Amino acid sequence: MCGQPIDIPSILVAALRGGSGKTIISIGIISALVEKGFCVSPFKKGPDYIDAGWLAMAAGRPCHNLDSYLFSPHEVRRSFFRRSRGSDISVIEGNRGLFDGLDVNGSTSTAQLARHLAIPVLLCIDCTKSTRTMAALVGGCQSFDPQVAIKGVILNRVAGLRHESVLRQCIETYCDLPVIGAVGKLSGQDFPERHMGLVPTPEHAWASASIDAARRVAEQCIDMDAVLKIARTSPALVADGDDSPPCPAKPPQAAPADR
Repeated sequence: MCGQPIDIPSILVAALRGGSGKTIISIGIISALVEKGFCVSPFKKGPDYIDAGWLAMAAGRPCHNLDSYLFSPHEVRRSFFRRSRGSDISVIEGNRGLFDGLDVNGSTSTAQLARHLAIPVLLCIDCTKSTRTMAALVGGCQSFDPQVAIKGVILNRVAGLRHESVLRQCIETYCDLPVIGAVGKLSGQDFPERHMGLVPTPEHAWASASIDAARRVAEQCIDMDAVLKIARTSPALVADGDDSPPCPAKPPQAAPADR
């Protein structure tokens, strides 16, 4: 019955700021999971439709927005519960920096969403021209709100093996968090950007090839077994109230529309 808890692994991909690469990382993770045979429910925090289009194309099924500005925590939880049913794993992409919200209390922030849904967070950090300082930033996020369950770190835009090695040692030593991936600097040709972020998929002639490129990056640079292990630490989902709809059957994988 839908009123009972459902155990669906879930993760939230967050960052320290906008433009850190979390969208491309999220696309790669989702596409790699689909390639492994998982049915993925993709979500985007906030009203963003551009990133949602990319996430939907990577998952082969619709991406739903979780907007804590327009909707109450109850409605956000219920939407997440409904849209996660029937899938093997849910992946949420956050927006802006982890704690960025409307006010000093962080209202509508990605961190607030992670708390409300009790979902483990993967922190994607842009490591450009930084080493030990990144451990200080990650440690600051851990202590800033201990109720936000940061469970792993993905290094982005690393300059090489030595850079990666120093970053791993610093973060794992000072933050006691696993570094589950390290991604180098990617070509802007695969994911062109404008002032609002990525170019929408209908305007990008090679969108499918770009998603394939993101999948290969995730498969080669991110420990997908670790991603799944972290996702499985999420608690069972319980719908708020008795107004959840009848349980849908597991939807078939939809082929991405022609772009």
